[in-house]
Amino acid sequence: MFNKVNEEVLAKLTEISGVDNVFNDNDSLKLYSRDFTENLSFNPEVIVKPENTLQISSILKLANEYKIPVVPRGGGTGLSGGALAIYGGICLSMEKFKKIIEIDRENYQAIAEPGVITQVLQEECEKQNLYYPPDPASKGSSFLGGNLAECSGGPRAVKYGVTKDYILGLEFVTPTGEIINSGARVLKNVSGYNLTQLMIGSEGTLGIITKIIVRLIPLPKHKKVLLAAFNSIEDCAKTVSKIFQSGITPSALELMEKSAMKAAEKQLSKKFPNGDAEAQLLIEVDGNHEEGLDKDIEAIAEIVTENGAYDVLLAEDNQKMNELWALRRCIGEAVKSISEYKEEDTVVPRTKIPELIKGVKEISGRYGITTICYGHAGDGNVHVNILKDKMDDESWNKNLDTAITEIFRLTVSLGGTISGEHGIGYSQKKYLPIALGAEEIALMRSIKKTFDPNNIMNPGKIFD
Repeated sequence: MFNKVNEEVLAKLTEISGVDNVFNDNDSLKLYSRDFTENLSFNPEVIVKPENTLQISSILKLANEYKIPVVPRGGGTGLSGGALAIYGGICLSMEKFKKIIEIDRENYQAIAEPGVITQVLQEECEKQNLYYPPDPASKGSSFLGGNLAECSGGPRAVKYGVTKDYILGLEFVTPTGEIINSGARVLKNVSGYNLTQLMIGSEGTLGIITKIIVRLIPLPKHKKVLLAAFNSIEDCAKTVSKIFQSGITPSALELMEKSAMKAAEKQLSKKFPNGDAEAQLLIEVDGNHEEGLDKDIEAIAEIVTENGAYDVLLAEDNQKMNELWALRRCIGEAVKSISEYKEEDTVVPRTKIPELIKGVKEISGRYGITTICYGHAGDGNVHVNILKDKMDDESWNKNLDTAITEIFRLTVSLGGTISGEHGIGYSQKKYLPIALGAEEIALMRSIKKTFDPNNIMNPGKIFD
């Protein structure tokens, strides 16, 4: 299907990128064989770290000539196998594209390269009272380019939206090596097809992003956090929509069940306030007027209490808020450390969260599988972690796929879909027909074929 990276190709890659930017030693290949997706590992044949857009263009033209697959790689924090070199070939790392080119205070925009770490951009913007809201759990290590490839969200998507809502334009290189500039530094743009938005969420299958024009907003001056403890996960889940029905839109609204909190406590060797609660909601509000936030906090406290919360904790100073967020943000890694696992990224209309969680527990109980639920309840995005735990190998291998299929069918029946922010990538592609019709998938294949006639750009992701 594809050709191998031979000595001739290796020499040409070295000529394009320089001897210091091409690696094929065993240690490097092993290091770049994985991302954060379960226990999957595929060695590329060579790693190339280009330093500019022209080098990327030349690499892709070479790959097309020799029919060699190219897998773009950012920070390696993906959760659906998007950066895995399943057919070998060239791993094209964007780690040297790490410049923040400009922060435009007057027009609330920034221009950055795709290798900039998300948190670094956020902190540089905040120095000028500007705000870039998308904040995936991996923001301290994930690259902007990867965030765009997966259309990352995070806790604050409930109020501020996801990555696609903050991208005005791109420079990218097509799979055949053409350099394209899409979008513009304007807020309105209906000049032909929106290639910028097509690239966002394309999971590295349609091209390689080399420059990003970002929209910014004013940095909120104040924020406060509530932690509400419940005796049942059902009451906790039902309360989510009640908050929005009151007319309040929190900047974050996270749901965590007891086992998720216990995993976080173990991971950080710290106690969660009310850590023995069956479930908790972490609710953040932000804005420019503290008086208004106080009224929102009071209203939310009343709502959660009326709906079953037995204790409500308020964090107003930065230290307490950061401690709560540190516990929440470590849950994903903590849960994964328990045992072999599969993490699903279900998303439903938020009024359907109680039905989703109830159904997940019924399905997992039927197959004897452990599940831990947590996530961004404010926008209906519930991360369902399926754990092998103490299950024997035979039962795990026999029941896992069936249980996942049932969970996804339940999710779609509730008006949801199978991935909110982690993408389809390699690990989820066999489930895509549960969420999308044959006509939609066929159209996506046609788009892929137009962009990538030789199928060298991250092949085997989203669909075969």
